[in-house]
Amino acid sequence: MSIVASATRVQRVRHELKLRALSVLRVAELGPHVRSITFGGAALVDFVSSSFDDHVKFIIADDHGEPVRRDYTPRHVDTAARELTIEFALHGSGPVAAWAAQAAAGQEVTVAGPRASFIIAPDLDWHLLVGDTSALPAIARRLEELPAITQAFVIVQAADLRDRRMLDSAASVQIQWVDSAEALCAAVRALTLPSGEGFAWCAGEAKASAAVRAILIAEHGLAPDAIRAAAYWKRGAAAHHENLASPTES
Repeated sequence: MSIVASATRVQRVRHELKLRALSVLRVAELGPHVRSITFGGAALVDFVSSSFDDHVKFIIADDHGEPVRRDYTPRHVDTAARELTIEFALHGSGPVAAWAAQAAAGQEVTVAGPRASFIIAPDLDWHLLVGDTSALPAIARRLEELPAITQAFVIVQAADLRDRRMLDSAASVQIQWVDSAEALCAAVRALTLPSGEGFAWCAGEAKASAAVRAILIAEHGLAPDAIRAAAYWKRGAAAHHENLASPTES
């Protein structure tokens, strides 16, 4: 069986960086550890999010009035309605998690970006999506955007069963839920990837994402530039976001 993981159908597009003043429109509970918050404002009229793993800089003031900045995935964008939805994980005691836990309609925030989009062609033969709960917004968005002609393999680390949810897609999807970083790596190692042209994407905790990338290269034979790997957070560190490697960023 021949696996062709291609970097020829990916591109990086840069956007004009803007600060946008928004207010909370509504809040929905997606589980015990996730809140979906929809923001609105006229500043969203020209908001652009071209890729499922875009990130915006979400900005609030801390108790001392100092700005706190964190990266989040635009889960859903409706420029006609001037709406942007972001899913917030409520794990930990950080200032943004604390803010999201009490967020209510009318509260004001600032959002900057996205600065750029990394666009992976949706009509490849297959897609591999791997991550923990911090990657779920990007994974869910990607699955919703994939066409029926492709297939997706999804592995998600979510120890709490209540954080596991239905993920909609027109594509043919095989999803596996695991409860630890070790199980995540084991599931990636046990994969049998199909033939044809595909691309692998992984995100989550820094050490785990690096391990997944290494397995895909060393054990599955994927080219490094056919993998998009990111650290959305790092154990013991605050406000960590790092692109480990991609076809246009090494």
